Amino acid sequence: MRELLVGPVAELLGVVFYIVVAGALTVVGALAESAGFQNLTAGQMTLGLWEAAIGAVLLYAGYSVAYHIALPRLRGDEPTA
Repeated sequence: MRELLVGPVAELLGVVFYIVVAGALTVVGALAESAGFQNLTAGQMTLGLWEAAIGAVLLYAGYSVAYHIALPRLRGDEPTA
């Protein structure tokens, strides 16, 4: 009986973990993009471009985790890592 419960609960925890990771990466990426654009409009080109680039990388990482890991697990497929 216990074995029947442990598998689905562990899978659900894994899905929740990856959803939280994707959400955190996306939020931090959006904040970095916003700070980058603010610095660009304030005239600080180097810092603004650096923050915008880091924000783009974080946004892509959040998308990648959500689309390639979390979504297949929600559908019941194996991740395409």
